Amino acid sequence: MIGVGTLINALAIILGTGVGLLIKHGIPERVKHTIMQGIGLAVVLIGLSGALQEVLQVGVDGRLERRFTMLIIFCLVGGGLLGALFRLEEHIGRVGQRLEKRFSGLGGDFARGFITASLVFCVGAMAVVGALEEGLTGKIEILLSKSLLDGISAVIFGASLGPGVLFSAGAVLLYQGILTFLAGLVKTVMTAEVVSQMAAVGGILIIGIGFNLLEITEIKVGNLLPAIFLPILIDLAQKGLLALA
Repeated sequence: MIGVGTLINALAIILGTGVGLLIKHGIPERVKHTIMQGIGLAVVLIGLSGALQEVLQVGVDGRLERRFTMLIIFCLVGGGLLGALFRLEEHIGRVGQRLEKRFSGLGGDFARGFITASLVFCVGAMAVVGALEEGLTGKIEILLSKSLLDGISAVIFGASLGPGVLFSAGAVLLYQGILTFLAGLVKTVMTAEVVSQMAAVGGILIIGIGFNLLEITEIKVGNLLPAIFLPILIDLAQKGLLALA
């Protein structure tokens, strides 16, 4: 079952995109480009802060300590390998292209808007932690905060990238809804540490999206999406080995 927090989140994206589409033609192209650069920098900051929040902790001696470093590297490499083998980036792109053909009269870079907005709204630390928290505890405070941020971002994305952003609300419903549902099923075995690991990986992927928006490089973030879920499998494997020992 899709949680209330996720429904509110999707509605915020739809409303924000609608506002962005209304004001789109009143924004000069050079201004849109500058806005996208600003969003790119903000996305990098959001991803960096989300990842560092989970990776760094204060030790007993009061100094900062790193955690999950090797696990994150393994998840990114393993997740990237799985994503590349199954060509997730291509499949995501095809979804955007199909929607673009169906709604070609709406204009704008439809596929790019759909893919960029879907990834930004879905793979961040707040999406993972918020959806899992709703499934585990029923609390929606994180998703309410995310809804506000996504709504504001959707205004800018809608004005800059066009109507493809609107359909990212569907991706949010599907992705966060599944996470909430699965969290409800496995809440007896899901630990806070696993949630932190998933959030840390998600934060790193958000940094990659920011680099793409800034056109620094072209990171196939879609292929890296399986990395977010590998901490669950690793945790279950460790528990299985301990049970056998």
